[in-house]
This record gives sequence, C-alpha cells and structure tokens, in this order.
Amino acid sequence: MKSKIFTTGITAFAIGAIASTSLVAEQRKDDPLRDMDEFIAVYKKVRANYVDKVDDEQLMKGAIQGMLNTLDPHSAFLDESNFRDLQTQIEGEYGGLGLSVTQEDGAIKVIAPTADTPADKAGIKAGDYITHLDGELIVGGTVDDAVNRMRGTPGTSIKLTIFRPGRDEPFDVTITRAIIDLKPVKWEVKDKIGVITITGFSEETGEDVVAAIKGIERQLGGKPQGYVVDLRSNPGGILEEAVKVSDAFLDKGEIVSERGRDKVIVNRWFAEQAVKGDVTGGKPVIVLVDAGSASASEIVAGALQDHRRALIMGERSFGKGSVQNVLPLSRDTGLRLTVARYHLPSGRSVQEGGVKPDVAVPQISDPDYRKRVAVRESDLRRHLVNENLADDKSLEEDGKDDPRFAQSPEELKKQGIEDFQLHYAMQTIARLGTSSRLAGAQPKAGKHN
Repeated sequence: MKSKIFTTGITAFAIGAIASTSLVAEQRKDDPLRDMDEFIAVYKKVRANYVDKVDDEQLMKGAIQGMLNTLDPHSAFLDESNFRDLQTQIEGEYGGLGLSVTQEDGAIKVIAPTADTPADKAGIKAGDYITHLDGELIVGGTVDDAVNRMRGTPGTSIKLTIFRPGRDEPFDVTITRAIIDLKPVKWEVKDKIGVITITGFSEETGEDVVAAIKGIERQLGGKPQGYVVDLRSNPGGILEEAVKVSDAFLDKGEIVSERGRDKVIVNRWFAEQAVKGDVTGGKPVIVLVDAGSASASEIVAGALQDHRRALIMGERSFGKGSVQNVLPLSRDTGLRLTVARYHLPSGRSVQEGGVKPDVAVPQISDPDYRKRVAVRESDLRRHLVNENLADDKSLEEDGKDDPRFAQSPEELKKQGIEDFQLHYAMQTIARLGTSSRLAGAQPKAGKHN
C-alpha cells in the first residue's frame, strides 16, 4: 500500500513540475533576462562549490558549446585551435590524415576519407569507427579532441584502431601524417575522355576546373568524347566555388538559391556570373557521387541534374542542404553557425535526402561494399528536418541487386578494373559518343519552396 501511495506521489509531483515549468516558460517569453539570471546563478554555484577548482575560461567555453549543441550538428564554437584549423582548410593545406568524421554515440565515425590522402591510401572506409588512437580509448571523448590528435607534424605516425561493421574483430592501422595539400582539382585523359576529380571546394576550385577542361583539350588537340566529373567523397566547402564549377558546364539558368530565417529574402546565383558560357562546348558530362559527396558537391550535382546538363551516377549523396557562416567573435575565435538552407534550381532541397543518381551504380570493386553502412546527414543527431521527405520511397537504395553489377571484386581485378563506378561512367560516355543530348535542357519541373 505504501508503495502505491509513493508512486502516486511521484506522479503528482511530475505533473506539478510540468505545470510550474510551463508557467516559468511563459514568464521567460516576456522577460528573457530571467534566463541570464539563472545562468549566472548556476555559474556562481559551480564556481564556488564544485569538488575541484574549475577554470573560468573552461566553464564559459563549456556553456557556449552546450548552447550550440542544442542546434544542428554543423553549428559550433570555434576556439583558437578550431578557428585556425578552419582557415587552414579554406586555404587548402594542413598536416594530418585526410578524414571527414562525425560522432555517433560517443564514437568517432568516418564519413569519408579524402581521395589520395594517407587515410585513403591506408584503406580507411566510410562507416568505419575509430575506437582508439595510439592504443588509447577515445570513445566518449569529443570529436574535436580526436581530430586534433589525428592532425600533426607531417612524417609522424599514429595508430588507429578500427571497428568495421561486417568484420568480427577490430584491427589496427598505422598511418603516417602528411601535408594534406587540398589542391582540389586533378585531371587526366583516359581513352579520349576527360576525367576531372574534385576533392574539395576551397579557394580557386572554380578556376582550376576551367583550367582542367582547357588542359584536357590541349592534351587531346581538340574536344574529348565527354567528361566524367568525380565528386565522390567530396565533403564540400565554399558555396561560391560550387557556383563557379556549375557555371563552367552551363550556358544559363539558376544554379542555387539560399533562404534564411526570413523566407521572403532569397539570394540567388546564376550561370554566367563567373564563367562565360559552357566551357565544354556542350560535350556529354557524367557526375559521380556517393554517400560522402556533401554540401557544395550536392549543389554542383543537383544543379547539373536539374538542368539535365549531366547524368548523375553512383550512390545517393550525403544530404547536407544547409549553409554555415563563420562569424568572428575576436581575432582568434568565432562561431560556425547555420544561417540558411539552400535550394536547387527546381526548388528542391537536398537536406536529408541528398541527390539521388539518375543511374545507380554500386562500387562493387570494393570488397567491403556490401558490409559497410553509409553515413549520411539523416543519421546525425539534431539534423535539420526536410518535411518534404516524409514517406519518400524514392530514397530507398537500389542498384545492389542489378544483374549488371553481380561481378565480384576478384573478377573485376582480373579484368584490370579497380574502380568500377569510374569504369562504368567511362563506358557510358563512350556509348554516348559525340552526342550532346544531355546539354541545354530546361530544369525539371518542380515546386518552389
């Protein structure tokens, strides 16, 4: 009997607490300074009574980070180290491994390695979990601490303990740090086809893509059969550079729009603002994407898809449709704050859903392909919700059971095929021949939001 009375008492207390909280919330709407009073009161009590003496700077940084942690996963406080690292990434060079990572249930999870970096060459894959660094458990620590430890002086090494879904046991990989020189654009000619690989969108990426197109033409002494633009595992970067890259393949039309809190104010970017005309002369273009293609990569892929200027091939992209601005707080610190959502020419948003390829082509040359679980924006906690994706069956993965993609990695290797997606894209370009039927079409019909 006492037990029942006790339980009822707890229930009554909880209801009373809800009512009281509701009343306080209403009062705070009228007087937001009440929240500041409460914050200061907590700060003083922690400072005076915590079991160990706490540094004031540590408390304030913790309070700021806690506030931003209630927002989306891309908003963050940038202390001196983070602020310097961000500037370094924008400029395109730093010492480290070449990994994009996130945090999931206290563990560090790989979004994607950057192509041709030490992490990529060591075989680190999207979906891997990093549990230890140099034998020390990092589960439960912060993603910033893990990133700072993985970066360092070029030539020094660090041991990563990897748990890969589909494998029974974790395994260790020792990687030597190198200068991650994010020269974001590389190009080559294969079988009269221009292959342009873009690994990031830092300063001058747009100019480098135009230079790559002209370099391919110089090497061939004329136009190629077509172009493959490889955006796989490209985490994004500067929005304006994504606009310039898109502009290089378009004659006209909107590329992307940006909409913030005030829905009436829409910023728009158009073709021919940076580059005059389609630099390729209307040659066929295939864009390769995968689950590591994010943000600025999705602007390029989505814009060219909406204008039917390119065939998008590979796997559904990451799904980051938000824009972050860096707002300086001092000379050495700042905020990375989500300020807007971007929309493609048809009005659609890639937030959560990403860019779905026109032709789904799995990377069957990767032995771990079927075992790995892709990490996307929709898997991140507190991600912005795209209400237009409710019950969207088109996001379901396809291509895995296609009989065209039944060959094993061993069978492909015997044929000299190490990158099946690139191989398939080049075969498709060759079949298109000199046709330019992908060029110049109008955007797909769509409702503008």
